[in-house]
Amino acid sequence: MVTLPLSNSRRCSLYKLDNRFAERSFTVTVVGCGGTGGFAAEELCRLLPERAQLVLVDHDRVEENNLTRQNFSYEDLGKFKSEVLAQRLSRRYRRSVAYTTLPIAALKEVEIPGLVIGCVDNGLARRDIAEKVKGQLFQPYRCVSWWVDAGNGDNYGQILIGNTLKGGGFDKEGTCFALPLPTLQRPELLAQASPVELACAQMAEQGPTINRAMASVVVEVVRRLIEGTCPWMQFYLDLEAGTMHPVFATPEAVKKITKGKEVKHD
Repeated sequence: MVTLPLSNSRRCSLYKLDNRFAERSFTVTVVGCGGTGGFAAEELCRLLPERAQLVLVDHDRVEENNLTRQNFSYEDLGKFKSEVLAQRLSRRYRRSVAYTTLPIAALKEVEIPGLVIGCVDNGLARRDIAEKVKGQLFQPYRCVSWWVDAGNGDNYGQILIGNTLKGGGFDKEGTCFALPLPTLQRPELLAQASPVELACAQMAEQGPTINRAMASVVVEVVRRLIEGTCPWMQFYLDLEAGTMHPVFATPEAVKKITKGKEVKHD
């Protein structure tokens, strides 16, 4: 099958997410270094320019049941995920990789300007990220930063991009500088139970490749955000159906999600 390129008129009609954060030094903070986060962190070491600082946040330790679907080996058992990953990636790619073994809620603040990449698996952790970033990511007349939230089930997943408690912000030049936080776009994610709250027999078994697949999409989103070519506010992946579905960042899409509340056009 041959896929025809978009026409010039179609390309011009797409809004692109603001990338002013990447004009100078910036920080990419990966919250959650398990399934998706561990693989994404490694690919980010290949992708990020030298002016970008990579920070890994995770207070969990490597367990044996992590080895089949996460970016760890037997030598890592019992160690903090963020620490062992940062040390390995720093050696392998000869770049500085910072880490903390504290949960996101315990941090004083996240580093901005830049990106916060959420790769957590429960509503409480997302709530903690939201509390930490809601007053930082979108600040008028300063560099706009973004929270990229990634989550998945057994063979499917979604990525949501946002930075404000309000609606959307779009200018006449085709730049989107404000989108609702991921937890506002999909509030039901806040009710997602943590693995500790679920009996092992009740937990859905993840497919063997979903974490790597999601990590690849996360890194593609980050690449486009840095370059200023990202047109998406949501992205859905379904390995069972073999489909990828983007939701473009437009005033109409934001209005639909927020039911028309505080959608701004500047």
